[in-house]
Amino acid sequence: MVRFENVGLRYGLGPEILRDLSFLIPAHSFQFLTGPSGAGKTSLLRLLFLSLRPTRGLVNLFGHDISLLGKEQIADLRKRIGIVLQDFRLLDHMTTYENVALPLREHTKLEDSTIEIMLRLKLEQVGLAGFEDYKPSELSGGMKKRAAVARALAMDPEILFFDEPSAGLDPIIAAGIDQLILELKRAFKMTIIVVTHELASAFLIADRMVLIDKGNVEAIGTVDEMRSSTQPRLRQFLDRVPEPEVAREMDYLQMLTKQSGRNRAVIDKRSV
Repeated sequence: MVRFENVGLRYGLGPEILRDLSFLIPAHSFQFLTGPSGAGKTSLLRLLFLSLRPTRGLVNLFGHDISLLGKEQIADLRKRIGIVLQDFRLLDHMTTYENVALPLREHTKLEDSTIEIMLRLKLEQVGLAGFEDYKPSELSGGMKKRAAVARALAMDPEILFFDEPSAGLDPIIAAGIDQLILELKRAFKMTIIVVTHELASAFLIADRMVLIDKGNVEAIGTVDEMRSSTQPRLRQFLDRVPEPEVAREMDYLQMLTKQSGRNRAVIDKRSV
């Protein structure tokens, strides 16, 4: 389903943000991609959602090397993917029903009556039956998240991404979203990939976890394997042990700065 082999990513001529990522996400699996802030999770998500192409290495999605695909092929693959973003991205002037209907109206030629039947089922699945005519300003944060999930499900995707699904939600509402994700896992035969730093959610509902840190894959395994691992960086992250000193973070930032400086030097030489 998703295969990364020695993937590297840089923005422009800057330093590599992701380095030598290699992992496999099988079809119908439930994966958590986790790591500290600044680890590269957002950049990895953008690669997975086909918003970016790798600088080097192989990203294979649905059996396709995405570096070889044209814009139309990328657009077709995206129709097989759903994504729930942190900030919901609901359109304020539209009702919940209209927001959830957008993908079907944009990408299919289904009759309105068919769309209505499909969407009422999706809204019921996420617990929003009866809220079709509400606008985003009339919904709570948890309800907006559920509306975003319904919209992501509208095209019956083969892969569903969640970007920090509990961000900005109180613990009770966040627990409700965790439960919703669990229900989707049980109800649908699709691959679910959750990008988060919320370990409580990961341990509760994940099948497998991938720890990303400073652009590298530090650990991969089942929840039980991760819990029992003695890998130092993983243990520090799981046990919430603070950095003993800022030197390690400063060394990493200085390394990035030096790489960026070398890249600028190469440009200067070429322009001479």
